Amino acid sequence: MNGDRDAVLYAVSSAVLAVTRHLSVREVLQVIVRSAQRLLDARYAALGVPDEEGAFAEFVAEGISDEEWAAIGPTPRQHGLLGAMLREGAPVRLPDIRRDPRFDSWPRAHPVLKDFLGVPIRDGEQVLGIVFLSNKRAPGGFTEDDQRLLTMFAAHAAIALTNARLYERGRELALVEERTRMARELHDAVTQKLFSLRLTAQAASSLVIRDPGRAVRELERVERLAGEALAELRAVIVELRPAELDRHGLAETLRKHVRLLDRLHPASFTFRLDDGGREGGGDADDGRGGARRGDTLYGLGPEIEAAVLRVAQEALHNAARHAAAEAVVVRLGCEGGRAGCEGGRVVLEVRDDGTGFDVPAASGRGLGIASMGDRAQALGGSLLVESEPGGGTLVRLELPA
Repeated sequence: MNGDRDAVLYAVSSAVLAVTRHLSVREVLQVIVRSAQRLLDARYAALGVPDEEGAFAEFVAEGISDEEWAAIGPTPRQHGLLGAMLREGAPVRLPDIRRDPRFDSWPRAHPVLKDFLGVPIRDGEQVLGIVFLSNKRAPGGFTEDDQRLLTMFAAHAAIALTNARLYERGRELALVEERTRMARELHDAVTQKLFSLRLTAQAASSLVIRDPGRAVRELERVERLAGEALAELRAVIVELRPAELDRHGLAETLRKHVRLLDRLHPASFTFRLDDGGREGGGDADDGRGGARRGDTLYGLGPEIEAAVLRVAQEALHNAARHAAAEAVVVRLGCEGGRAGCEGGRVVLEVRDDGTGFDVPAASGRGLGIASMGDRAQALGGSLLVESEPGGGTLVRLELPA
């Protein structure tokens, strides 16, 4: 039993170290799953964190390839055996999960699971999630000792998960405080500049007839003040980027936003990550916005991430509100360059099969096309909007990474 205890302590230390390295909650969940899989020598391992809408806010797994994930489709909902475990909050050990009356069914591409061991991750009376393993590599399936080890591990994993959440919450509060401070600075600095700009413009207006030379100098000052105000605004906007980008990164933030829209609207909203610059990358389709693992984009500066997110939100808002589409697909990826998108372009596409519109005639209709184009141009990129009545719409943003 000493050897088992050492294995548990090693697995737990991996999860705790993930927290001390300031990883996100999702990364801590992944460390927990990998540790549990190694601890009990299982073919498959997964961890689900429930939400309040009958699904899972987070769902990570080991033993399943990206291609299998894409084929499986959306993450499971709180039904069948997983739903029963959430309600009952008790460990479950089965020689064959398919023979249990609580077993429901799997998607066609789902791997076949047989022996099963699941344990709740609890914080007092609250069930934070479920960690479960299947298809133990050694013959005979999971034992009572395995259940005891996984239960012990889950108790320590709950501490790691709670600490990671507290860390993210503390970081978010710190960001809020920083943004409040910056808002005060923005008010002081930019308001003064705009006030000076207004007075200078008034002075130039009064001098146009009686002293044109001085009026020109005043207008030059207006241009300089406007440029300074714009520079300060841009600097603040970059620092005021959404907190989700700091917590989850661009790809995960977009995925969560698409998942939310998929739940709120009758149309199907799908997110795809195609990181051509990442080693081992490729098209990763997570179905209807479902949670995935290990998908990210590297080397993008804060200006790029904030701009991509804002353009995506604007394009998705238009698609959800005006397109009457059945399907909306968001693709984020890298084209050209080396690993990590270095030297290449980050590309965002939002495509729908809706009613479409006349692009030139829509410039003044409040669809945000001009603002999206301005964001792209300010960062040396480009925005393409293709649409025609009855032919759907494509919004494509390209920015140098």
